[in-house]
Amino acid sequence: PNRHNDSGDETPVPQEDRALTQGALHSLATKLEDLSTCNELIGKHGAALQRSLSELEDLRGPTEGTDKVKAVNERATLFRITSNAMINACRDFLDVAESHSRRWQKALHYEREQRHHLEETIEQLAKQHNSLERAWRENPTSYTGETSLDENEEAEFFDAMEDAPSFITVTTTGNIRHKGSSYVKYIYIFCYLKDTSGTNQMQLRRTRRSRIPDKPNYSLNLWSIMKNCIGKDLSKIPMPVNFNEPLSMLQRLTEDLEYSELLDRAARCDSSLDQMCLVAAFSVSSYSTTVHRTAKPFNPLLGETYELDRLEEYGYRSISEQVSHHPPAAAHHVASERGWTLWQHITIDSKFRGKYISVMPLGNIHLQFHSSGNHYVWSKVTSTVHNIIVGKLWIDQSGDIDIVNTTTKDTCRLKFSPYSYFSREIPRKVTGVVEDGEGTAHYILSGTWDDKMESAKIVESSRGCGGSEGKQKTVYQTLQPKLLWKKYPLPDNAENMHYFSALALTLNEPEEGVAPTDSRLRPDQRLMEVGLWDEANIEKQRLEDHQRMERKRREAQANQSTCRQDVESYQPVWFEKRTDENTGESSYMYRGGYWEAKERQDWSHCPEIF
Repeated sequence: PNRHNDSGDETPVPQEDRALTQGALHSLATKLEDLSTCNELIGKHGAALQRSLSELEDLRGPTEGTDKVKAVNERATLFRITSNAMINACRDFLDVAESHSRRWQKALHYEREQRHHLEETIEQLAKQHNSLERAWRENPTSYTGETSLDENEEAEFFDAMEDAPSFITVTTTGNIRHKGSSYVKYIYIFCYLKDTSGTNQMQLRRTRRSRIPDKPNYSLNLWSIMKNCIGKDLSKIPMPVNFNEPLSMLQRLTEDLEYSELLDRAARCDSSLDQMCLVAAFSVSSYSTTVHRTAKPFNPLLGETYELDRLEEYGYRSISEQVSHHPPAAAHHVASERGWTLWQHITIDSKFRGKYISVMPLGNIHLQFHSSGNHYVWSKVTSTVHNIIVGKLWIDQSGDIDIVNTTTKDTCRLKFSPYSYFSREIPRKVTGVVEDGEGTAHYILSGTWDDKMESAKIVESSRGCGGSEGKQKTVYQTLQPKLLWKKYPLPDNAENMHYFSALALTLNEPEEGVAPTDSRLRPDQRLMEVGLWDEANIEKQRLEDHQRMERKRREAQANQSTCRQDVESYQPVWFEKRTDENTGESSYMYRGGYWEAKERQDWSHCPEIF
C-alpha cells in the first residue's frame, strides 16, 4: 500500500538547511533566556535601590546618613551593571535576528510566489471549467456519443490517443535544428552503426559508452497534460516523449542488476541468514538510481524485447519481453554463471492523484541460488512522484518489502519510511529485521535506499516499554554494523544526461545481432536520445498506430475463428505462463531458446513491431 504523508507536495528540506535553521532558533532562544535573566536582575536590584532611596529620605543623623549613602551607591552600581548586561543582551539578540532575517525573508518570498502560482493555476482551472460548462450548455448533443476511459474498460489504450488525427502538439523553446526525414534516418543509422564496426583484433572486454547526448532544455507544463487525467491509469494517458527518458520499461527492469555483485557474494555464503542480508541489500539497491529520475520510461510495445549480455564482465545474461499491453506487463529472466538465477513477472499499476503520481509494481521477484537451492521471493514497494502541480518534482519510495526464503523459511521485512517534513528521521530511511524460520531475530538492517545498507548482528534482545498502542518494543543489542552495499557515484555530467547511472548509460547502446524487437532498435526512443524530440513524437505515434492495427487484425481473426479465441490471445515468443511451485501464482516464465536463436541469427518467430 502507498503510505502517503500529509506533507503532500512539500519538497524535502536539505539536512544542511534544517541544521542551520535549528541552530539559529537555538541561538535566539539562548539570547532570549539571557534577556529574561537580565530583566529579573534589573527588577531585583531596582527594587533594592528604591528601598535605599526611601530610607535615605528618612535620615536622622550624620552617621546614619553616611551608611545609607554608601548602601545607595552599592545598589546603584549593581543596577548600572545589570542594565549594561541587559543592553548587551539586547544587542546580541538583535545581531542574531538580523543575521538570519535575510534567509527568512527569502523563504517567505518563495512561499508567497508558490502561493501566487497555485492561485493562478486554480484560477485557470476555474476558467476552463466555466468555458466547458458553457460549451456543453450551448450544444449538449455533441457530447452524448463520447465514452470516458473509465466507462469503456474493453477499449485498447496507447500512449497516443486512440483515434486522434495527430499527436499532442507542445510548444517548445529548444534550439534544436529540425532536419528532413532523410537526415533523421541518417542520424539513426549512424548512431546504430557507430559502435558496431569492430576490428579484427581480439579484445578481452568491450569498452562501453560513458555518455549520451545532453538532454535538450525544453519548457513544458506537465499540469497542462495531466489536469484531465486525475484518478486514471497512466498507461491510458496520452503522453509526449517530453516526459520520458530514453529508456524503455524493459531496460528499467534490467537496471535492477546494477549491483549484481551482491548476488555473486550471496551465492558464496554458507549461512542462509548472511545470504538473506545480501539479498535484502540487493532489493534496496534497485531504487538507488531513482532518486533523481522523475521522468517516465517508454511503455514497451507488445512483443518488444530487451537483452543484456554481460557474461564477460559480470557473468550474467538477461532477457525480458513485453507479454501484455493492457494491462502493461513484462517478464524478465536472468541467468548467472556465478551461481544464481533471477526471474520476475511485473505488471505496472499507475495512478494520477492530482498532486502526485503513484506507481505500484504488482508481481513477485524470484531468486534461486544453484548450490544451496535457496529460493527467495519478494515484491516491490510503491513509488510516488510529488509536486505535479507546483514545485520541483521529487520521488519517494514507501511501503514494506517482505522477503521470504521458501526453502528455509527465513524472512526479512524491510520498511521504507515515507518522507515527512516534520519527521526527525533521516530521509529515505530503510530498516529491517532478519529472522530465521522459528521467528528468532539475527540481524538488524538499516540505511537509506539512495545511499547504503548496513547489517548488525544481534547478540541479545529484550522487551522494552513505550511502544505504540500499548505494545512493547523489542530492544536489540547488536555488534558494530557492517557495510553491505554502497551506491556508486553518478558519472560526470549526469544531471544533463537524465541522471543516468554508469549502467543506464550503456543500456540503449547499439548492439550487433540483437533481436529485431529489441528496445535498442525502437526509432522513437533513439530519436529522443539524440535530441530530436518532435521527430520522436511523430515516430511514436506511427509505432502505436501500427500496434493498434495489429490488435484489430487479431480481433478479426478471433471473430472469424470457429474456436472463438479470446481477443487477448497473443502468445509471447520467449516466455510462457506457468504456475509457480512455491507460491502457487500463475506468471510468465522463460521458455528458453533466445540465446540459441541469437547464435543462429534466426529471428523468424519475432513479430514486426518497429
